[in-house]
Amino acid sequence: MTDMRGMGNRLVVKIGSSLLVDDATGEIRQDWLNALAEDIAACQSRGQEVLIVSSGAIAAGRRHLGLTDTGRSLRLEEKQAAAATGQIRLAHAYQQALAHHNITVAQILLTPDDTEERRRHLNARSTLVQLLALKAVPLINENDTVATAEIRFGDNDRLAARVAAMVSADSLILLSDIDGLYDKDPRHDPAARHLDVVSEITPEIEAMAGHAALGYSSGGMVTKLQAARIATAGGCRMAIADGRGMHPLRGLDDGAPCTWFAAMATPLTARKTWIAGALNPVGAITVDTGAERALNSGKSLLPAGVTTVSGHFGRGDAVRIRSADGREIGRGLSAYSSADAGRIAGHKSREIEAILGYRGRDEMIHRDDLVLNG
Repeated sequence: MTDMRGMGNRLVVKIGSSLLVDDATGEIRQDWLNALAEDIAACQSRGQEVLIVSSGAIAAGRRHLGLTDTGRSLRLEEKQAAAATGQIRLAHAYQQALAHHNITVAQILLTPDDTEERRRHLNARSTLVQLLALKAVPLINENDTVATAEIRFGDNDRLAARVAAMVSADSLILLSDIDGLYDKDPRHDPAARHLDVVSEITPEIEAMAGHAALGYSSGGMVTKLQAARIATAGGCRMAIADGRGMHPLRGLDDGAPCTWFAAMATPLTARKTWIAGALNPVGAITVDTGAERALNSGKSLLPAGVTTVSGHFGRGDAVRIRSADGREIGRGLSAYSSADAGRIAGHKSREIEAILGYRGRDEMIHRDDLVLNG
Protein backbone atom coordinates (compact mmCIF):
# COMPACT_ATOMS: atom_id res chain seq x y z
CA MET A 1 0.00 0.00 0.00
CA THR A 2 1.46 3.39 -1.03
CA ASP A 3 1.27 6.21 1.50
CA MET A 4 1.28 9.94 0.76
CA ARG A 5 5.07 10.17 1.08
CA GLY A 6 5.48 7.71 -1.75
CA MET A 7 3.21 9.57 -4.15
CA GLY A 8 5.86 11.91 -5.50
CA ASN A 9 6.45 15.62 -5.21
CA ARG A 10 3.48 16.99 -7.16
CA LEU A 11 -0.06 15.85 -6.36
CA VAL A 12 -3.44 16.70 -7.85
CA VAL A 13 -6.38 16.03 -5.53
CA LYS A 14 -9.90 15.99 -6.98
CA ILE A 15 -12.83 16.65 -4.64
CA GLY A 16 -16.31 15.46 -5.61
CA SER A 17 -19.45 17.52 -5.00
CA SER A 18 -21.03 14.87 -2.81
CA LEU A 19 -18.10 15.10 -0.39
CA LEU A 20 -17.98 18.86 -0.17
CA VAL A 21 -21.64 19.93 -0.25
CA ASP A 22 -24.40 18.60 2.00
CA ASP A 23 -27.10 17.13 -0.21
CA ALA A 24 -29.94 18.12 2.10
CA THR A 25 -28.96 21.71 2.92
CA GLY A 26 -26.73 22.75 0.04
CA GLU A 27 -24.19 24.01 2.58
CA ILE A 28 -20.44 23.39 2.36
CA ARG A 29 -19.18 20.86 4.91
CA GLN A 30 -16.67 23.18 6.53
CA ASP A 31 -15.55 20.70 9.19
CA TRP A 32 -14.68 18.15 6.51
CA LEU A 33 -12.89 20.83 4.50
CA ASN A 34 -10.91 21.95 7.56
CA ALA A 35 -9.73 18.36 8.04
CA LEU A 36 -8.69 18.16 4.39
CA ALA A 37 -6.79 21.43 4.81
CA GLU A 38 -4.80 19.85 7.64
CA ASP A 39 -3.90 16.98 5.32
CA ILE A 40 -2.80 19.40 2.59
CA ALA A 41 -0.68 21.35 5.07
CA ALA A 42 0.99 18.08 6.11
CA CYS A 43 1.80 17.35 2.45
CA GLN A 44 3.32 20.80 2.00
CA SER A 45 5.36 20.46 5.20
CA ARG A 46 7.16 17.45 3.72
CA GLY A 47 7.89 19.25 0.47
CA GLN A 48 4.99 18.09 -1.70
CA GLU A 49 3.14 20.46 -4.03
CA VAL A 50 -0.65 20.13 -4.04
CA LEU A 51 -3.21 21.25 -6.61
CA ILE A 52 -6.93 20.91 -5.90
CA VAL A 53 -9.58 20.29 -8.55
CA SER A 54 -12.87 20.89 -6.79
CA SER A 55 -16.43 20.28 -7.85
CA GLY A 56 -19.33 21.76 -5.93
CA ALA A 57 -19.90 25.25 -7.35
CA ILE A 58 -23.32 24.47 -8.83
CA ALA A 59 -24.36 22.49 -5.75
CA ALA A 60 -23.21 25.28 -3.42
CA GLY A 61 -24.95 28.02 -5.39
CA ARG A 62 -28.31 26.67 -6.51
CA ARG A 63 -30.20 27.08 -3.21
CA HIS A 64 -29.00 30.64 -2.80
CA LEU A 65 -30.72 31.45 -6.09
CA GLY A 66 -33.92 29.66 -5.13
CA LEU A 67 -33.24 26.68 -7.40
CA THR A 68 -34.38 24.24 -4.74
CA ASP A 69 -36.38 21.76 -6.80
CA THR A 70 -34.04 18.76 -6.77
CA GLY A 71 -36.62 16.68 -8.61
CA ARG A 72 -35.66 18.13 -11.98
CA SER A 73 -32.42 18.78 -13.76
CA LEU A 74 -31.30 22.38 -14.02
CA ARG A 75 -31.31 24.01 -17.44
CA LEU A 76 -27.92 25.08 -18.81
CA GLU A 77 -28.43 28.75 -17.97
CA GLU A 78 -29.57 27.84 -14.45
CA LYS A 79 -26.44 25.74 -13.93
CA GLN A 80 -24.29 28.61 -15.11
CA ALA A 81 -26.07 31.06 -12.78
CA ALA A 82 -25.69 28.66 -9.85
CA ALA A 83 -22.00 28.17 -10.65
CA ALA A 84 -21.44 31.93 -10.76
CA THR A 85 -22.60 32.41 -7.17
CA GLY A 86 -21.44 29.02 -5.87
CA GLN A 87 -17.87 29.48 -7.07
CA ILE A 88 -17.48 32.50 -4.77
CA ARG A 89 -18.74 30.50 -1.79
CA LEU A 90 -16.50 27.60 -2.71
CA ALA A 91 -13.34 29.68 -3.02
CA HIS A 92 -14.08 31.47 0.25
CA ALA A 93 -14.55 28.16 2.07
CA TYR A 94 -11.19 26.86 0.83
CA GLN A 95 -9.53 30.17 1.66
CA GLN A 96 -10.84 30.02 5.22
CA ALA A 97 -9.78 26.41 5.71
CA LEU A 98 -6.23 26.82 4.39
CA ALA A 99 -5.65 30.24 5.99
CA HIS A 100 -5.38 28.48 9.35
CA HIS A 101 -2.16 26.95 8.01
CA ASN A 102 -0.88 30.18 6.39
CA ILE A 103 -1.45 28.69 2.94
CA THR A 104 -2.52 30.95 0.07
CA VAL A 105 -5.25 29.77 -2.29
CA ALA A 106 -5.34 30.80 -5.95
CA GLN A 107 -8.50 30.28 -7.99
CA ILE A 108 -8.14 28.98 -11.55
CA LEU A 109 -11.16 28.36 -13.81
CA LEU A 110 -10.51 26.14 -16.83
CA THR A 111 -12.29 24.38 -19.64
CA PRO A 112 -10.83 21.27 -21.30
CA ASP A 113 -9.73 23.45 -24.23
CA ASP A 114 -7.40 25.32 -21.86
CA THR A 115 -5.53 22.08 -21.23
CA GLU A 116 -5.45 20.88 -24.84
CA GLU A 117 -5.04 23.85 -27.21
CA ARG A 118 -1.29 24.47 -27.29
CA ARG A 119 -1.06 28.20 -26.54
CA ARG A 120 -3.65 28.07 -23.80
CA HIS A 121 -2.04 24.89 -22.47
CA LEU A 122 1.31 26.66 -22.18
CA ASN A 123 -0.24 29.70 -20.49
CA ALA A 124 -2.16 27.59 -17.97
CA ARG A 125 0.83 25.36 -17.23
CA SER A 126 3.12 28.35 -16.67
CA THR A 127 0.65 29.97 -14.29
CA LEU A 128 0.08 26.81 -12.27
CA VAL A 129 3.79 26.00 -12.01
CA GLN A 130 4.54 29.56 -10.89
CA LEU A 131 1.85 29.38 -8.20
CA LEU A 132 3.36 26.13 -6.91
CA ALA A 133 6.81 27.73 -6.84
CA LEU A 134 5.33 30.47 -4.66
CA LYS A 135 3.91 27.82 -2.26
CA ALA A 136 0.29 28.61 -3.16
CA VAL A 137 -2.38 25.95 -3.63
CA PRO A 138 -4.19 26.31 -6.99
CA LEU A 139 -7.94 25.72 -6.63
CA ILE A 140 -9.17 24.58 -10.04
CA ASN A 141 -12.68 24.12 -11.33
CA GLU A 142 -14.31 23.90 -14.70
CA ASN A 143 -15.35 27.33 -15.94
CA ASP A 144 -19.02 26.45 -15.67
CA THR A 145 -20.30 30.01 -16.04
CA VAL A 146 -19.21 30.13 -19.70
CA ALA A 147 -18.89 26.46 -20.64
CA THR A 148 -21.49 25.08 -23.05
CA ALA A 149 -21.06 21.48 -24.13
CA GLU A 150 -18.74 20.71 -21.21
CA ILE A 151 -21.29 21.55 -18.54
CA ARG A 152 -23.97 19.33 -20.10
CA PHE A 153 -21.95 16.17 -19.60
CA GLY A 154 -19.00 17.61 -17.76
CA ASP A 155 -17.26 16.14 -14.77
CA ASN A 156 -14.10 17.18 -13.00
CA ASP A 157 -12.57 13.69 -13.05
CA ARG A 158 -11.37 14.15 -16.62
CA LEU A 159 -10.48 17.80 -16.05
CA ALA A 160 -8.35 16.75 -13.07
CA ALA A 161 -6.61 14.16 -15.24
CA ARG A 162 -5.90 16.75 -17.93
CA VAL A 163 -4.51 19.12 -15.29
CA ALA A 164 -2.36 16.34 -13.83
CA ALA A 165 -0.89 15.57 -17.25
CA MET A 166 -0.46 19.26 -18.06
CA VAL A 167 1.59 20.05 -14.92
CA SER A 168 3.48 16.72 -15.02
CA ALA A 169 2.05 15.60 -11.68
CA ASP A 170 3.33 12.42 -10.10
CA SER A 171 -0.03 11.33 -8.65
CA LEU A 172 -3.72 12.11 -9.11
CA ILE A 173 -6.05 11.25 -6.24
CA LEU A 174 -9.77 11.13 -6.95
CA LEU A 175 -11.59 11.46 -3.63
CA SER A 176 -15.01 9.92 -4.13
CA ASP A 177 -17.81 8.12 -2.31
CA ILE A 178 -16.27 4.72 -3.01
CA ASP A 179 -12.91 3.25 -2.05
CA GLY A 180 -11.88 2.13 -5.50
CA LEU A 181 -12.77 -0.13 -8.41
CA TYR A 182 -14.63 -3.40 -7.91
CA ASP A 183 -15.13 -6.24 -10.36
CA LYS A 184 -18.90 -5.79 -9.84
CA ASP A 185 -21.05 -2.97 -8.49
CA PRO A 186 -20.69 -3.27 -4.69
CA ARG A 187 -23.97 -1.41 -4.19
CA HIS A 188 -25.81 -4.39 -5.65
CA ASP A 189 -23.45 -7.33 -5.17
CA PRO A 190 -21.98 -7.91 -1.68
CA ALA A 191 -19.55 -10.43 -3.17
CA ALA A 192 -17.90 -7.77 -5.35
CA ARG A 193 -14.09 -7.94 -5.23
CA HIS A 194 -11.99 -4.81 -4.64
CA LEU A 195 -9.01 -4.23 -6.97
CA ASP A 196 -5.94 -2.79 -5.24
CA VAL A 197 -3.89 -2.17 -8.39
CA VAL A 198 -4.76 -1.86 -12.07
CA SER A 199 -1.68 -2.14 -14.27
CA GLU A 200 -3.57 -1.74 -17.57
CA ILE A 201 -7.05 -0.55 -18.49
CA THR A 202 -8.31 -3.48 -20.54
CA PRO A 203 -11.82 -4.06 -21.94
CA GLU A 204 -12.43 -6.33 -18.94
CA ILE A 205 -11.54 -3.47 -16.57
CA GLU A 206 -13.81 -1.08 -18.48
CA ALA A 207 -16.67 -3.57 -18.19
CA MET A 208 -16.45 -3.31 -14.41
CA ALA A 209 -17.48 0.36 -14.44
CA GLY A 210 -20.97 1.16 -13.19
CA HIS A 211 -23.07 4.31 -13.42
CA ALA A 212 -23.03 7.56 -11.46
CA ALA A 213 -24.96 7.59 -8.22
CA LEU A 214 -27.92 9.88 -7.77
CA GLY A 215 -27.38 13.34 -6.30
CA TYR A 216 -24.98 16.12 -7.19
CA SER A 217 -22.13 13.95 -8.38
CA SER A 218 -21.95 13.91 -12.19
CA GLY A 219 -19.05 11.46 -12.45
CA GLY A 220 -19.37 7.72 -12.04
CA MET A 221 -16.83 4.95 -12.43
CA VAL A 222 -16.97 5.31 -16.21
CA THR A 223 -15.57 8.84 -16.07
CA LYS A 224 -13.00 7.77 -13.49
CA LEU A 225 -11.65 5.13 -15.85
CA GLN A 226 -11.56 7.74 -18.61
CA ALA A 227 -9.61 9.97 -16.25
CA ALA A 228 -7.25 7.09 -15.52
CA ARG A 229 -6.52 6.69 -19.23
CA ILE A 230 -5.65 10.39 -19.56
CA ALA A 231 -3.54 10.55 -16.40
CA THR A 232 -1.58 7.33 -16.87
CA ALA A 233 -0.82 8.16 -20.51
CA GLY A 234 0.60 11.44 -19.22
CA GLY A 235 2.93 9.65 -16.85
CA CYS A 236 0.80 10.22 -13.75
CA ARG A 237 -0.49 7.37 -11.64
CA MET A 238 -4.00 7.68 -10.25
CA ALA A 239 -5.87 6.53 -7.17
CA ILE A 240 -9.59 6.24 -6.50
CA ALA A 241 -10.12 6.63 -2.75
CA ASP A 242 -13.02 7.06 -0.34
CA GLY A 243 -13.11 10.68 0.78
CA ARG A 244 -16.18 10.61 3.00
CA GLY A 245 -14.35 10.32 6.30
CA MET A 246 -12.38 13.07 8.01
CA HIS A 247 -8.74 13.44 6.90
CA PRO A 248 -9.03 11.42 3.68
CA LEU A 249 -5.41 12.01 2.64
CA ARG A 250 -4.17 11.00 6.07
CA GLY A 251 -6.31 7.91 5.64
CA LEU A 252 -4.22 6.92 2.61
CA ASP A 253 -1.12 7.35 4.78
CA ASP A 254 -2.67 4.98 7.30
CA GLY A 255 -3.36 2.30 4.70
CA ALA A 256 -6.98 2.99 3.75
CA PRO A 257 -8.10 0.85 0.80
CA CYS A 258 -8.00 2.42 -2.65
CA THR A 259 -7.33 1.44 -6.25
CA TRP A 260 -4.09 2.54 -7.89
CA PHE A 261 -3.75 2.80 -11.67
CA ALA A 262 -0.12 2.45 -12.76
CA ALA A 263 1.43 5.16 -14.93
CA MET A 264 2.63 4.21 -18.39
CA ALA A 265 5.79 6.36 -18.06
CA THR A 266 7.26 9.09 -15.90
CA PRO A 267 5.58 12.53 -16.24
CA LEU A 268 8.60 14.09 -17.93
CA THR A 269 9.08 11.14 -20.30
CA ALA A 270 5.40 11.28 -21.30
CA ARG A 271 5.62 15.02 -21.96
CA LYS A 272 8.77 14.61 -24.04
CA THR A 273 7.12 11.84 -26.05
CA TRP A 274 4.12 14.08 -26.69
CA ILE A 275 6.35 16.91 -27.91
CA ALA A 276 8.49 14.64 -30.08
CA GLY A 277 5.80 12.64 -31.78
CA ALA A 278 2.34 14.09 -31.33
CA LEU A 279 2.99 17.64 -32.51
CA ASN A 280 3.58 18.87 -36.05
CA PRO A 281 6.33 21.53 -36.05
CA VAL A 282 5.30 24.72 -37.83
CA GLY A 283 8.62 26.57 -37.81
CA ALA A 284 12.31 26.26 -37.06
CA ILE A 285 14.90 27.88 -34.81
CA THR A 286 18.59 27.64 -35.69
CA VAL A 287 21.14 27.80 -32.86
CA ASP A 288 24.88 28.39 -32.66
CA THR A 289 27.40 25.78 -31.54
CA GLY A 290 27.51 27.13 -27.99
CA ALA A 291 23.75 26.79 -27.61
CA GLU A 292 23.89 23.27 -29.07
CA ARG A 293 26.44 22.26 -26.43
CA ALA A 294 24.24 23.79 -23.72
CA LEU A 295 21.18 21.89 -24.96
CA ASN A 296 23.11 18.62 -24.97
CA SER A 297 24.08 19.24 -21.34
CA GLY A 298 20.42 19.61 -20.32
CA LYS A 299 20.05 23.38 -20.42
CA SER A 300 17.16 25.45 -21.81
CA LEU A 301 17.48 27.37 -25.07
CA LEU A 302 18.15 31.06 -24.43
CA PRO A 303 17.61 33.80 -27.04
CA ALA A 304 21.35 34.59 -27.05
CA GLY A 305 22.07 31.24 -28.69
CA VAL A 306 19.56 31.67 -31.52
CA THR A 307 20.87 32.76 -34.92
CA THR A 308 17.80 32.59 -37.17
CA VAL A 309 14.04 32.02 -36.90
CA SER A 310 12.02 30.67 -39.84
CA GLY A 311 8.35 29.93 -40.46
CA HIS A 312 5.25 31.46 -38.90
CA PHE A 313 4.30 30.20 -35.44
CA GLY A 314 2.64 31.41 -32.29
CA ARG A 315 3.54 31.12 -28.65
CA GLY A 316 3.26 27.49 -27.58
CA ASP A 317 3.61 26.06 -31.08
CA ALA A 318 6.04 23.24 -31.80
CA VAL A 319 9.20 24.12 -33.73
CA ARG A 320 12.24 22.28 -35.03
CA ILE A 321 15.60 23.12 -33.53
CA ARG A 322 18.43 23.13 -36.06
CA SER A 323 22.19 23.22 -35.59
CA ALA A 324 24.47 25.73 -37.29
CA ASP A 325 25.07 23.23 -40.13
CA GLY A 326 21.33 22.67 -40.70
CA ARG A 327 20.76 19.36 -38.86
CA GLU A 328 17.54 18.90 -36.91
CA ILE A 329 18.76 18.30 -33.36
CA GLY A 330 15.41 18.45 -31.55
CA ARG A 331 11.94 19.87 -31.18
CA GLY A 332 10.29 22.07 -28.61
CA LEU A 333 7.49 24.44 -27.71
CA SER A 334 8.42 28.06 -28.32
CA ALA A 335 7.74 30.57 -25.55
CA TYR A 336 7.49 33.32 -28.19
CA SER A 337 5.80 33.87 -31.54
CA SER A 338 7.99 33.77 -34.64
CA ALA A 339 7.88 37.57 -34.91
CA ASP A 340 8.99 38.15 -31.32
CA ALA A 341 11.50 35.28 -31.44
CA GLY A 342 13.13 36.89 -34.47
CA ARG A 343 13.41 40.23 -32.69
CA ILE A 344 15.12 38.84 -29.58
CA ALA A 345 17.31 36.26 -31.37
CA GLY A 346 20.96 36.76 -30.41
CA HIS A 347 20.13 38.99 -27.44
CA LYS A 348 20.58 38.43 -23.71
CA SER A 349 17.49 37.48 -21.71
CA ARG A 350 17.76 40.70 -19.69
CA GLU A 351 17.23 42.68 -22.93
CA ILE A 352 13.89 41.04 -23.79
CA GLU A 353 11.69 43.61 -22.04
CA ALA A 354 13.42 46.56 -23.68
CA ILE A 355 13.11 44.97 -27.14
CA LEU A 356 9.54 43.65 -26.93
CA GLY A 357 7.99 46.04 -24.43
CA TYR A 358 6.97 43.23 -22.08
CA ARG A 359 8.70 40.82 -19.73
CA GLY A 360 8.47 37.36 -21.21
CA ARG A 361 10.22 34.15 -20.22
CA ASP A 362 14.01 34.15 -20.02
CA GLU A 363 14.10 31.01 -22.18
CA MET A 364 13.17 30.78 -25.83
CA ILE A 365 12.37 27.11 -25.17
CA HIS A 366 12.39 25.74 -21.63
CA ARG A 367 14.14 22.40 -21.15
CA ASP A 368 10.87 20.80 -19.97
CA ASP A 369 9.33 21.79 -23.32
CA LEU A 370 12.21 20.44 -25.39
CA VAL A 371 13.28 17.01 -26.64
CA LEU A 372 16.55 16.30 -28.44
CA ASN A 373 17.09 13.73 -31.19
CA GLY A 374 19.03 10.62 -30.35
